[in-house]
Amino acid sequence: MENSESYRLPAWEKIGYAVGDMASNLIFQIFITYLAYFYTDVFGISAASLGTMLMITRIWDAVNDPIMGAIADRTHSRWGKFRPYLLWFAVPFGFFAVLMFTTPNWGPTGKLVYAYVTYTVMTMIYTAINVPYCALMGVITPNSMERTVVSAYRFVAAFGGTFVVQYALLNLVGYFGGDNERLGWQRALMVLGGLAVLLFLITFATTRERVQPPKGQKNPILQDIKDLFTNVPWLLIGGATVFQLTYIVMRNSTIMYYFKYFIQEQEIVLFGHVWNLSFQKLSTYYLLSGTTATILGAVLTKRLSQYLGKSACYLGFLVLAGLSTAGVYFLGPEDLKVLWLLQLVTSFSVGPVSVLQWAIYTDTADYSEWRNERRATALIMAASLFALKLGVAFGGALLGWILAGYGYQENQEQTASALKGIRMCMSVYPAVFALLGAAIMLFYPLNNLRMKQIETDLIERRKSYESEPEN
Repeated sequence: MENSESYRLPAWEKIGYAVGDMASNLIFQIFITYLAYFYTDVFGISAASLGTMLMITRIWDAVNDPIMGAIADRTHSRWGKFRPYLLWFAVPFGFFAVLMFTTPNWGPTGKLVYAYVTYTVMTMIYTAINVPYCALMGVITPNSMERTVVSAYRFVAAFGGTFVVQYALLNLVGYFGGDNERLGWQRALMVLGGLAVLLFLITFATTRERVQPPKGQKNPILQDIKDLFTNVPWLLIGGATVFQLTYIVMRNSTIMYYFKYFIQEQEIVLFGHVWNLSFQKLSTYYLLSGTTATILGAVLTKRLSQYLGKSACYLGFLVLAGLSTAGVYFLGPEDLKVLWLLQLVTSFSVGPVSVLQWAIYTDTADYSEWRNERRATALIMAASLFALKLGVAFGGALLGWILAGYGYQENQEQTASALKGIRMCMSVYPAVFALLGAAIMLFYPLNNLRMKQIETDLIERRKSYESEPEN
């Protein structure tokens, strides 16, 4: 009799799946870290207009996710339900990434309309490729712990994409644009967008779908939605995700402002040499050191979650990330060593949080099938992206509105009030959301032992379906 050990994946397929998230993160990490700065200080939108635009467009983007999930669950092709979307939308993904970071020579109203249109279309394409990509992890193997391994591969690749963005983006902008920063952003996105297209096609070519819905399953959308909203584990991790992403987006999007206006240019002595570092260099090194720590945290996730359990590990590291983030408020521009130390602690903590978030979501899909004898993987993962994007919407919008409320004005010396707003958005405000997300997970019911039993039950149930004669 087969058991879950029969569903181990070869390393090359894990890597092939993982590079799809590297492709997504080549653009998504620009959204998280650089988008607010690009729109205010390069493109030319006010902080208040930015906040409103991000709230409107990202809520619309979030609403699209369940719709895309329902479409993907009902897709039938020779490549499966989810893989074909990687093929169909790879090129549009790269093309609109370039358009979005192209600044037209128009007036304020025309540029704002252009930003609304290109950003909205780009996020819809992102949804069309990323919802099926996320759902693919739920059907690539029925083995719960193997999916945790796949998730770790995925997030090492995702953080690798983050590393590429943080190291290369501003260097590419300077290389291609020189004094013309707007041209530099457009050309830099041509490079990163083209790489994303290639990586999505690799994922399509190297992966397979192995978990099928129960034989004869019907797909009434209202029943799928009812199953989703009675899935208590999903509701809990979904709520935690909203707060987690609000935390991440608010903090990361503030980094460029924090270094440009608060830390500023610094003279640093290292190994007997004096280095004069611009805020761009300092912010780049800050981000890169953090991403290195995050990758280390992601690599150690399997071992940590085996001992602590997925939900307890997620909760504990989210608390640690929130507390270390809050500590930044007490630092001055000269406290770079402590700032870097807190960055390493925060970033290491984000590694297990990000890996386990998606592994937990696939567990809720198994729980839903076990409880209801129906499987709607794409809808569950799409609804999970809905929660994620609500957090992204709130984090970006709150940042814009808070900066405007404190009197931020782009590309000029900031008032004491504006500097305090930047410091609060780098520390206390995001930390509150991290701790709220952790608090929700105190009630999460699916521990490792229970998931092992659910996995065993589902394997036996699927075998019984396969042995049933066709009507």
